[in-house]
Amino acid sequence: MTRPEVRGTAMEINAQLARLHHADLRARATAHHLAAAVQPATELRTRVGWTLVDLGLRLVSTSRPAVALAR
Repeated sequence: MTRPEVRGTAMEINAQLARLHHADLRARATAHHLAAAVQPATELRTRVGWTLVDLGLRLVSTSRPAVALAR
C-alpha cells in the first residue's frame, strides 16, 4: 500500500490555522471597535438618576408644617 506524500502537510496545516486565527482576531477586533463606537445609554440613565436624587432631596429638605396627632 502506498502512502501519499505527506512532506510539507504539517506546515500547510499550520499556515491554514494561522490564517484562520488571524481572520478570527481581525473579526473580533472589528466587532469590538464597532461596539465601542456606539454610545451606551448610560448618559441618559445617569441624568435621570441624578434628577430623581435631586427631587428626593428637595422633598426631604422642604419644611412641612408639623402634623398634630389627635388623641
